[in-house]
Amino acid sequence: MEIEKLFDIKGKVALVTGGSRGIGEMITAGFLANGVKVYISARKAPALIEKANELSKKYNQECIPIPCDISSMEGITELSKKLAEHEEGIDFLVNNAGAAWGESYESFSEAGWDKVMDLNVKSLFFLTQKMKALLLKRTSLEDPSRVINIGSIDGLNVPALPTFSYSASKAAVHQPTRVMAAELVSENILVNAIAPGPYPSNMLGAAVNHDYSEIEKRNPRKRVGTPEDIAGLAIFLCSRAGSYTVGETITSDGGIVKTASHNLS
Repeated sequence: MEIEKLFDIKGKVALVTGGSRGIGEMITAGFLANGVKVYISARKAPALIEKANELSKKYNQECIPIPCDISSMEGITELSKKLAEHEEGIDFLVNNAGAAWGESYESFSEAGWDKVMDLNVKSLFFLTQKMKALLLKRTSLEDPSRVINIGSIDGLNVPALPTFSYSASKAAVHQPTRVMAAELVSENILVNAIAPGPYPSNMLGAAVNHDYSEIEKRNPRKRVGTPEDIAGLAIFLCSRAGSYTVGETITSDGGIVKTASHNLS
């Protein structure tokens, strides 16, 4: 029972949506550093291609960009077709692409609701549906394929900011994770979710002017998350060590959710 074998993911193939920045980039980097061939997708082609080249050089491992907007069914179909042109099958799908929208309760718009729900919930479900055939190609009882859905602690706690559609969408990631896990486990596709807390990212940074000091003060661990935190958890879920974990939503937040009631005192 050697640790190298327990967490070995070398030679696998992954797709990480929203893989060019934030948490998606952190997971992509962790995969690449451990020998995984990674396809990353995002809307903005120049930035995506630049990031893929940067990561490929840094980790001496293939990181292939597929520019695509998966907020629509057309984009989801396009991504699945393009990936199938490159690979007969994949081992890991990380549904990380997401959007947020902050607006007061009184003025919160339908556009802000629909944009977030379409990308964070609808696209996650239908992309996984489209990728099922590729996931089945490389799976087995001994070495199942994996799907990781990126939720959020805002789908578990009441958020501090007026992000009504975002928190609703992330709660709506966690339950379908359990339902999809029940549907796909018999076919050796394991579905789990990660619910991150505060990590440095464009999304969170925009809300706090990229000053995380107050967030760090309030966090039980007195810091924000690091690439090692989120990548390590993803690697666990995708490795032999995580192959008996199914349908879980695992928080990675420094203890915010689990110590919330204690902090009331």
